[in-house]
Amino acid sequence: MAKITAAEVNKLRKLTGAGMMDCKKALVETDGDQEKAVDILRKKGQKVAANRSDRDAAEGVVLSKVNDDKTFGAVIMINCETDFVAKNDDFVKYAQSVLDLALANKAKTSDEVLALSLNGVAVKDSLIDQIGKIGEKIELGGYAVTEDAYVSAYIHNGNRIATIIGLNKVVDGIDGVGKDMAMQVAAMNPIAVDQSFVDQATIDHELALFRDIIRQEGKPEAMVEKIAAGKLNKFFKENTLLNQAYIKDTKQNVSTYLKSYDKDLTVSNFKRFALA
Repeated sequence: MAKITAAEVNKLRKLTGAGMMDCKKALVETDGDQEKAVDILRKKGQKVAANRSDRDAAEGVVLSKVNDDKTFGAVIMINCETDFVAKNDDFVKYAQSVLDLALANKAKTSDEVLALSLNGVAVKDSLIDQIGKIGEKIELGGYAVTEDAYVSAYIHNGNRIATIIGLNKVVDGIDGVGKDMAMQVAAMNPIAVDQSFVDQATIDHELALFRDIIRQEGKPEAMVEKIAAGKLNKFFKENTLLNQAYIKDTKQNVSTYLKSYDKDLTVSNFKRFALA
C-alpha cells in the first residue's frame, strides 16, 4: 500500500472540492492514483444525489449577466436545500462560473448548459460533484436568455431575484434606461411586456374570475361583460410591463418613460427568476 502524503490529499481536495478525510480515503482505496480517486469521489457524489433526489431544493442563488457588447444576456438559478449553503461564497462562485460559461458559449437552453464543459467536466456532472462536496441536493433550477439590440441585467441584493431585459434599439442614455427597466421587472414582477403578450388562457381565467365577483356583488347581468372588460384593462395596467406605473415616477407609466428617450424605444422581452 502506497503511503499517502498530505500534499497528495491537498491536491485532490483542490481538484475536487471534497473534504480532507474523503480525499484521503479515496487515495488509500486507489493506492494513491489521483484519477481513480476522483472517480471514486464523483461516484460518492452520485450516491448522495440519489439519496437526496426526493429532497426539496428550494433555496439557492439566481444570477444574471450580459455579454460584452450587451446584445445577449442570461439568467440562471442554481438551487440547494438550505439558506446556509446559498450564502456560501464558494457556492455563489460556482453558480457564477456556470453562468459565465453559458454566456461565453451563448447557450440557449438548460440542456445546452448542462452539456458544456466546466474545468474538463460536464456541468451536469459538476452538479453531482457539488452534491458530493456539500451534502445537499444541488440542481440547475432554471436558465433563460434574451438577445436584442440592447440587453441589460439586474441582480437584487442577496441573489434571490435576477432579471434580464431586451430593448429594441440603442439610444443616448441606454445604459441607465436598461438598468431602470431591469429593476422595474425585478420589483414589479410583470407577467408580460404588454397585453398582446398575455396568453388567452390567462385572459379567459381572469375574465371568468371577474364575472363571478361582479355577479356576487349583485350587479345587473347586462352590465357584467362591460364591467369585466374594465377590470381586465386594470389587470393589464397593473401586471404588464409597459402599462405599469414606472417605479421611479409613478405619475407616468413605463411606456411613456421609454418614449421620453425615443418614440420607438420599447422593451421587446424580459426574463425574471426569483426564489420564494
